[in-house]
Amino acid sequence: MFFERPDSGEIAVLVHIDFNDKNESYGPEEFVELAISAGADPVAVVTGSRQRPDARYFIGTGKLAEIKDIVDREEAQVVLFDHALSPSQERNLESALQCRVLDRTGLILDIFAQRARTHEGKLQVELAQLQHTSTRLIRGWTHLERQKGGIGMRGPGETQLETDRRLLRERIKAIQKRLSKVDSQRDQNRRSRDRSSVPTVSLVGYTNAGKSTLFNRATGADVFAADQLFATLDPTLRRLDVEQIGSIVLADTVGFIRQLPHRLIKAFQATLRESSEADLLLHIVDAADIYRDQNMAHVDTVLAEIGADEVPTLIVFNKIDALPMSEPRIDRDAEGNPLRVWLSARDGQGIDLLKQAIAELLAVDVFSETLYLSSKYGRLRAMLFEHGAVKSERFDETGRFVLDVKLPKKDYLQILARAGMSEDQIEAV
Repeated sequence: MFFERPDSGEIAVLVHIDFNDKNESYGPEEFVELAISAGADPVAVVTGSRQRPDARYFIGTGKLAEIKDIVDREEAQVVLFDHALSPSQERNLESALQCRVLDRTGLILDIFAQRARTHEGKLQVELAQLQHTSTRLIRGWTHLERQKGGIGMRGPGETQLETDRRLLRERIKAIQKRLSKVDSQRDQNRRSRDRSSVPTVSLVGYTNAGKSTLFNRATGADVFAADQLFATLDPTLRRLDVEQIGSIVLADTVGFIRQLPHRLIKAFQATLRESSEADLLLHIVDAADIYRDQNMAHVDTVLAEIGADEVPTLIVFNKIDALPMSEPRIDRDAEGNPLRVWLSARDGQGIDLLKQAIAELLAVDVFSETLYLSSKYGRLRAMLFEHGAVKSERFDETGRFVLDVKLPKKDYLQILARAGMSEDQIEAV
């Protein structure tokens, strides 16, 4: 597969090998999008099939010669592999092809580095990059193996390789320490939301499924959204008013992708906790994508890895405007609970249905009642106010407090227990 010669940019040759894995039945189309998202100008996509990777070059010598011919003819500056390469395979390929070689992990890390905007996001990406680079440091840098000398410094000294490793370790520790502080701040914010009984709904999904477009449409935010992979990297939180529930916090998170580098998942652990500790997940799916079932399976895998697989989930099939004869709707289970919502974030079709489904799912365990309390129940009244559960207060003709309250049922029961009361006593009041 060849492309027109680009006018500018980094000329790249892409390599996609099929290993006959039924669980990874993807073509090279997504990898082409990844390369373009990184700023590369692909001139050719080399495809092939093997039973297993070659230990030395990952590919066979025949395919290596084919790639070398294309690199020389097109004057390519980089060869991108749609696979994970070992450090030795990467070095051997660079030596044989006489140009830079980058695997899928390195390419995704580069895209993340370009997309990070916040201080936290930049730290997370740098941590993942340093951890990836640490495995690429090699022996054999003989021209850099200088030893320290001078009075009191005699002896074997420290090679350049050892120095690089030490500096990497120190930088990694420093970043981890700074991210730990950011994580603590996030914990404080989450605890604050818990105290005020504000439910959190987190958007998750495969990259380019339209999460940020839906986020903007629902909340009126201006998060960057584009038809490209990893358009949004940094998490964004906004309040959204939902009938019958009140205010909720909607969180837009980084998109997932198949073979998402494990180091990235580890580096973004704090950010992804917005999903693992949410009250509800909205799994956004590109309804028009031919690989949508596989994409959903990859998202489920990452959710399990971050401990979010037990969080209640609503499937949201987006981009129905790209499907023929498709209308906004809510699919329900046998008990009438929402399972899936079909909508189009781009033109706003079905947004009201989404809010309705969210309200139904979150209202299951919400206590919303009017309480009549005499003055002797002042402690209970104070605790409800402290929890932010009182929506309005007035007095009836007998002088009792009339409180309209709304809060999660479990929180209401905990407050009653702390006040030394039961639901029966409240009903008797």
